[in-house]
Amino acid sequence: MYTTGNQKIRHLATLFLFVLVINSAFWNGVKAQTSDDRPNILWISTEDHNPALGAYGDDYAHTPNIDRFAEEAIVYRNAFVPSPICSPARSAIITGMHATSLGTQHLRSVIELPEFIKTLPELMRGAGYYTTNNVKTDYNFDDTGLWDESSEQAHWRNRESDNTPFFSVFNIMTPHEMPANVHDQHYFERLEERRDPDEAVLPPFFPDTPEMRKLWARYYDLVSVTDLETQDILDELEEDGLAEDTIVFFWSDHGFGLPRYKRWINTTGLEAALIVRVPPKYRDLAGLPPGSETAELITFIDLAPTVLSLAGIETPETMEGKPFLGEFTAEPRSHFVAHRDRADDVYDMARAVRSEQYMYIRNYMPHLPYIQNALIFGEHKRSSVELDRARAEGLLPKHGEAMYRPRPLEELFDVQADPWELNNLAEDPAYRFILEEKRSLLYEWILETRDTGFLQEGEMMLRAEGSTPYEMVNDPDQYDLPRIAAAANLVGDRSVPVSVLSGMLNDDYSGVRYWAAEALLARVNEDAWKAIEELNEALADESPSVKIKAAETLCMLGHCENSLNLLANYLMDERGWIALQAAISVRQLSTKAEPILDQIHQARINNTGDVGARYSGDTGYGGYSDAYYSMFIGFAMDQVILELDDVRER
Repeated sequence: MYTTGNQKIRHLATLFLFVLVINSAFWNGVKAQTSDDRPNILWISTEDHNPALGAYGDDYAHTPNIDRFAEEAIVYRNAFVPSPICSPARSAIITGMHATSLGTQHLRSVIELPEFIKTLPELMRGAGYYTTNNVKTDYNFDDTGLWDESSEQAHWRNRESDNTPFFSVFNIMTPHEMPANVHDQHYFERLEERRDPDEAVLPPFFPDTPEMRKLWARYYDLVSVTDLETQDILDELEEDGLAEDTIVFFWSDHGFGLPRYKRWINTTGLEAALIVRVPPKYRDLAGLPPGSETAELITFIDLAPTVLSLAGIETPETMEGKPFLGEFTAEPRSHFVAHRDRADDVYDMARAVRSEQYMYIRNYMPHLPYIQNALIFGEHKRSSVELDRARAEGLLPKHGEAMYRPRPLEELFDVQADPWELNNLAEDPAYRFILEEKRSLLYEWILETRDTGFLQEGEMMLRAEGSTPYEMVNDPDQYDLPRIAAAANLVGDRSVPVSVLSGMLNDDYSGVRYWAAEALLARVNEDAWKAIEELNEALADESPSVKIKAAETLCMLGHCENSLNLLANYLMDERGWIALQAAISVRQLSTKAEPILDQIHQARINNTGDVGARYSGDTGYGGYSDAYYSMFIGFAMDQVILELDDVRER
């Protein structure tokens, strides 16, 4: 067909426009396909329970929905949290970093993070994901703006476009330690059957009593309710036609809310459920077929980099976790390190190295038992009441009694031969090589991660003012970690002369001076009296943490007048983390603190508010100003007031 020049031009222009449209449609299609090809990620997280699930071979559990989900998923049989309590564990999970690297290791604190450290939801948002959290955060740092939506209404259904991939988190609170330790029965309205307490198989550190069996059965019933609530979320995914486009993680945040579980750095406190379902279209990202079980060692700082890997995102250099699924899957771990620090108003510091066969624990405050005279172990908790009763009546097994006693410096357990970790092998010559290997691994990790826990909490906060704990400890001029760690190693070591410890109270480094005072406190019933002069001089130390610890030690030695006045002054300190250290020292002094009872009441008034409620007894006060330092200062003051009231009544 003959065409004129103008027709040719029009024809070419039309063809060019057509090509442009097709090309644009192609690239838009690629973009849409890329979006469609990226999996949605759903986290279903649950509170305070071990793998008490049928899918893990627990015959006492009744969890048919989660078990059915596991048949289509990968079950991780060696999954652990990095800390055995909520906020430090969740801090690590959402950042992919150890809480001890960030300074977020103490239960409920307010820590600044460096601008360059980004959380998982921030990174996913940056990659085009719609991110939602329903509803718990509890990260120990400000969570403002991390999520597209974080509320009780947060849901993937709220995204503007169905083509937008999502990362959604749902937190099931049902099996928390509070519902587990009360008598209220309304939690179980959905259950058609309850666990029979007579069929319960109790751990060997619990007394075999009717009450303990009821508590054990109650916990399994709460997990059964969790099973139903998990299915509710999975049903919504099915209803929306998204099950085949969504990788689902089911995980629990640490062990049962019972003694020797939550707060304990043993396997019982760290062991968690982890089940991951990967739909067929993303099977190449899984490495294992559905219905698989694996003994690969997982620590939950690995969750964040794994989600990134599944979304095709490389792990940021700052993250310490390793992806175990997805495009950037790393080599499996041979071991991981866990930590225990302040929980509520109870100080502790312990580190653990866990491999597939061994658990090594280093207790840096071995003179402090796990169960102390603190509200968190008080009469509001049925499990604590029952343990106390059984102990008073001589019914507590020896491994239960150990919870009330000081601990060894080091513990080593063969978890394959001794899954309950009852037989400490640390002093067995046959295991000397294993002990030294784990000890070395721990020290390497402490130095590599710049463990902030070797600074007392208040000292860490003071040094980090104007910066962040993470940045502060990574400055060698501010944080001489080898020296401080060496001082911490002396606590509980009876071979160290008191003269060495008292000399360390004059060290030019406050971190060393603090651990010297702690080491002397560990020996108040032995020979710490030899350092009274140096401890008195330490009351004038420039570091509040050193002064407070020296005052506590002196009063324990019977020299209370100046010590109590100093502690009373620090109870009124506006810096919550300083006042909290003083409050915990006062609680430890118990009835010795009676001369400052007026100041104790004033400190309680200063921290009184409408958050939470008292855990025990009747002190005449209500709740607390906030759920952070004020709450725990209040806990400590309430405990002292109750103990002094007890003395008066007697």
